[in-house]
Amino acid sequence: AAGDMGSPLKHFTNAKKKINVLFSDIQSYIEDFGEFIDDIGNSDENLILEEELEDDVRAALEKINGIKDMLCRNHMKVVFFGRTSNGKSSVINSMLWDRILPTGIGHTTNCFLSVAGCSDEAGSSSDSDGGAYLLCNGSEKRSIKSVTQLSHALSQESMSCDSLIQVFWPKSKCALLKDDVVLVDSPGIDVTLDLDRWIDNYCLDADVFILVANAESTLMQAEKKFFHRVNEKLSKPNIFILNNRWDASASEPELMEQVRQQHLERGISFLADELKVISKSQAKDRVFFVSAKETLQSRMHKTQGKPDAPLGMADGYQGRLIEFARFEREFEECISRSATRTKFEYHTQRASKIIDQLHVKAEWLFSKATDLMNECHDRRAFLLQRLEYIDNQMKIVTQRSRESILSLASEAERQVRLAMSDEIRRLPLLVDDFQRPFHPNPMVLRVYKSELYRHIEDGLGRNLNARCSGALQKQIDKNRNVMIDSIQPLLITSTQAPTESASLQPSFDMSYNIDCANLCSDFQEDIEFKFSLGFSQLVARFIGTKDARRMRLGGIASDVMSLPPTPTSCVSPAHPALPPTHEGVHGRADPIVPEDFLWSLASGYFKFTKSHSTLFVVCLGMVPYVFWRSIGWRVVAFSAVSYSALYGYERLTWTSRAKERALKRQFVEHATDKLNLIISFTSSNCSHQVQQELSGTFARLCCDVDEVRNEIEEESEALLSKCSHLAKVQTQSKTLRNKAGWLAAELDAFARTYLTPAP
Repeated sequence: AAGDMGSPLKHFTNAKKKINVLFSDIQSYIEDFGEFIDDIGNSDENLILEEELEDDVRAALEKINGIKDMLCRNHMKVVFFGRTSNGKSSVINSMLWDRILPTGIGHTTNCFLSVAGCSDEAGSSSDSDGGAYLLCNGSEKRSIKSVTQLSHALSQESMSCDSLIQVFWPKSKCALLKDDVVLVDSPGIDVTLDLDRWIDNYCLDADVFILVANAESTLMQAEKKFFHRVNEKLSKPNIFILNNRWDASASEPELMEQVRQQHLERGISFLADELKVISKSQAKDRVFFVSAKETLQSRMHKTQGKPDAPLGMADGYQGRLIEFARFEREFEECISRSATRTKFEYHTQRASKIIDQLHVKAEWLFSKATDLMNECHDRRAFLLQRLEYIDNQMKIVTQRSRESILSLASEAERQVRLAMSDEIRRLPLLVDDFQRPFHPNPMVLRVYKSELYRHIEDGLGRNLNARCSGALQKQIDKNRNVMIDSIQPLLITSTQAPTESASLQPSFDMSYNIDCANLCSDFQEDIEFKFSLGFSQLVARFIGTKDARRMRLGGIASDVMSLPPTPTSCVSPAHPALPPTHEGVHGRADPIVPEDFLWSLASGYFKFTKSHSTLFVVCLGMVPYVFWRSIGWRVVAFSAVSYSALYGYERLTWTSRAKERALKRQFVEHATDKLNLIISFTSSNCSHQVQQELSGTFARLCCDVDEVRNEIEEESEALLSKCSHLAKVQTQSKTLRNKAGWLAAELDAFARTYLTPAP
C-alpha cells in the first residue's frame, strides 16, 4: 500500500524531516552567532566588528525563520485535471482507498477539493467521522458528510467553480496521506474558459499534474489547451496521463491493443512533442490505462476483509489493478523526487549561501582577532622592552645629571666668590657714586644712611648680576639642554610634549640677597671734629690700625665709650652669626665706666713700654727740653702760633662736605669688614640656587618620564585585557567557523542524498 516504509514517498518525508533538523541547527547556529556579535558589541573592547555584520546576521536569521515556516507548510501536491465525467474524483477515491469525494454521471464536482491528512486527535472519540472534517473558505470545521452537498454540481448549496473546499482525512485511514501528500480535485476543464485564474490559484505550487482522460475517446483540444497554458506558466511540469475506464476495452478484445497503442502514441506525442516536458522514452512511463471504479471496489472490499475480486468485473481486471498500482508507484516516485527538488532545493541553496556567508564572516572574525591579538602581544612586548630601556637610561642620566649639577654649582660658587671679592675692593668707588643731600642732623642722617644702604645693595646686586648671571645663565641653559636631549628619547611614546615646556622655562634670575641695611645695622659714624695734631690723633698714628689700637687699649676703642648698647633686634637673622670677639654678644662693646677706661689705658701703656724699649719714652720726654735749648723761645712761640693757626684752619674747614667724606670713609671700612664675612655665605647661597634650579628642571623631566612610564604601564595593562578579550573572540569565532563548515557539509550531504536527480 502507498505510504508504507517501502514507499517512494518516504524519500520526501525523510528529506523533510532531515531538512527541518538541519534548519533548526542552522537557526540555533545563527542565534549563537547573533549572541556572539551582541557580546562583542556590548564589550568595551569592540575592536573588530563592522557596522553591517550585525545587520547581516539579523537578516540571515530572518531568512532562516521564514524558510522554516515554509518548510513546515510544505507538502507534496498533486492536481487532477480533465473533462467532466472522466473520473477524476474516482481516481482520488481509489488512491485514498475509500469513497470520500462525490462521484457520478455527468458534471459532478463543481469546485476545487483538496484532500490532506490530519491526526486522529482532530475529532473526539465519539465523532462518527473518526476525526475527518472539512473547511470551506477558511470557515469553521464542518462534517465530512457535507462535502457532497457543497461540491456536487446538482446540489442547491454547491459552491462556485473557483471555490476551494479543504477535506482533512485521518492519516491512519490512508497511508498516502501520512507522507504529506495533498490531492486536489478540480471541476472539468470544459466548464469554464477562465483557465488562467485556476492555474494561478491552484497550480503554481503543484508538484505533479494528472490528466484524467476517457479511454473511450481521445485527448480533446480543451485538455491540450489547458496543459499548454500550464506549461507556459511552469517550467516543464510533471504530467501523468490516466486513460480511465479502460475496462470498457474488455468488450472489444480484438481491438484493445490497437486502441491502447493509439492512445499511447497520442499521449507520448502530446507530452514529448507538443509540451516537450520529457523525452519519448520517459513519456512511455507517464501514460497508463486504468479503471478507477474497479480499483476502488477492489480496495474497499480488501479493507472490509472481503475478496478483492467482487462480482461483475470485466475480464482482465487484474491487469488493470496492476496497472493502477504501477501508476501509483511511478506517481509516488515522480512526486517524491519532484517535490523534494522543488520544495527543498531552493531552500537548501539559500541556506548554503547563508552558511557560506557566515562562514566567511566567522573566518574573517577569527583572522581579525588573531591579527589583533598578535599585534597586541607584539605591542606589549615592545612596551615592556621600552620600560626596561627607560629604567636603565634613567639610571645613567640621573648619575650624569647629578655630577653636572654639582660641578656647575661649584663653579657658580667660585665665580660669585671672586666677583664679590672684587666688588668689595671696589666698594669706595660705589660709595663715592652715592650723591644725596647730607646734613649732620640725626634725622636727616638716618635717612641718608638708609638710602646709602639701598644704594650699596642695589649696586652690588647689579654688578654681581652683570658679572656672574649672564655666564651662569649660559651654563645653566647648556646643562638644561643636555638634560632635555638626554631625556627626550625616553619620551617618544608620550602624548604630551614635556620637552617643549622644559625648554621654554623662563631664564634663571639669581638672587644674591645682600641685605646691606641689616648687615650694617651696627654701623655708627663718628663725624665730630678731631684735630689732626691732637694728642689722641697723634697717639692713634703712632699706635697704628684700629684693631691694633683696640688691642693696645685693652680691647676698648675711644669712639665707643659713649655709645649705648645695641639691641638684639638690629641684627638680621638672615646672616650667619659672626665669630665671638671681645665685643658683646651682639657685636657692640659693653658699656665702659671711666675707672675701667683709665685702668685699661695704663695697662695698654704698660704693655706698650714693656713690649718696646724704654728708650723711646726717655727720648720723648727730652723733646721739649731739646727744642727749648736748641731753638729758643721764639721758635717755640712761632710753633705755638702755627699750631693754633693750623687748628683754626682745620676747625674752619670741617664742613658738612668733610663730614660726609668722613662718614663714607668710615662706612667703607665698616662695610668691607661685614661684606668679607658673608662672601662664603653668599657664594654658597648662589651655588644652592643654581643647584636648585637645575634639580628642579631635572625633577620636571623625571615627572615627564614618570608620566610616560605610567602611560606605558596603563597601555600594557589595557593590552593584556585586550589580549584576553581577543582570545575569547578568537576561540568563539573559530567554533562558529568550524560549525559553519559542518553545516555546509551537512547541506551538501543532504543535496547529494535527496536532491540529486535519479539516473
